[in-house]
Amino acid sequence: MIILNADDVGRSRSETEAAMSCYARGRITAATAMVFMADSERAAELVRGTGLDVGLHLNLDESFTAREVHPVLRRYHESIARFLKCQKYSLLVYHPLLRQKIGSVYRAQENEFMRLYGKPPSHVDGHHHLHLCTNMLIDRVIPADYQVRRSFTLCRGEGGWLSRTYRHWLDQWLQRRYLLTDGFFSLRQCLEARTLDRIIEWSKTAKVELMTHPCNALEYDFLMGDRFDEVFAGVELGDFSARPE
Repeated sequence: MIILNADDVGRSRSETEAAMSCYARGRITAATAMVFMADSERAAELVRGTGLDVGLHLNLDESFTAREVHPVLRRYHESIARFLKCQKYSLLVYHPLLRQKIGSVYRAQENEFMRLYGKPPSHVDGHHHLHLCTNMLIDRVIPADYQVRRSFTLCRGEGGWLSRTYRHWLDQWLQRRYLLTDGFFSLRQCLEARTLDRIIEWSKTAKVELMTHPCNALEYDFLMGDRFDEVFAGVELGDFSARPE
C-alpha cells in the first residue's frame, strides 16, 4: 500500500487548510501534526472526529509560535534549536548537555498532542527529519514499538556510497526498536524526478510512505487534480492504523 502522509498540520492556518482540503477529497490518508504552533489548537478541532489518522510531527528546530508555552519549555527548545541549526551536520553529533532537554521537549510535545487529540499519536516523524538526530537515537527518546518514519529510501544509483551506507545503517538501527514502512519517499521529489510510477509499482508488494506538503503548489495541484485518480488507479491507499508485521 501507499500511505499519503501530509506533514505540518497545525504549523499555520494555510498548511492546515491545504491538508484538510486534500483529506476531504480522499487525496491524503494520514497526517502528522505540530504542537505549540500558531494553528495547533484549531487544527486539532478540525481533525477530531474526521477519522484522519494523525501522528506527531516532532519539532526540534523551529520556534514555537503558540502564545502560551511554558517559559522553561521554550528555553529548552531554543537551546536545542540553536545547536541543531548551527551547522549542516549538527544532527550527526551527540550533545550530552542536551540529553535532558531533548527528552523533556519530546515528552512535552507528546503530552500536548494527547491533550489536543485525545489519544496518542499513531506514528512519529520529525520536522526536517530531526527525529533522526543522534541525540534522539542514542538516548532512545521515542518509546519502543512506535511507528516511526525511516530515512529517505534511495533507489539504485541514487546518492553517493557514504549516503547510502549511512541510511542503510540508520534504517537497520531503527528497525531493531521501532515499526517502519518498507520505503519512504517525498511526493515533491517524485514529481520533479518523474519517478512516481516506479514507486507506485513497488507499493504493490511493499508498504510505502509518500510524504507530502499540500501547501506546496506543485504537490497541491497534483493531489487535487484529475491526474491523481489515473496515477493511483489500482493502488491500495492506507494509513498507519494497520501496524506492520
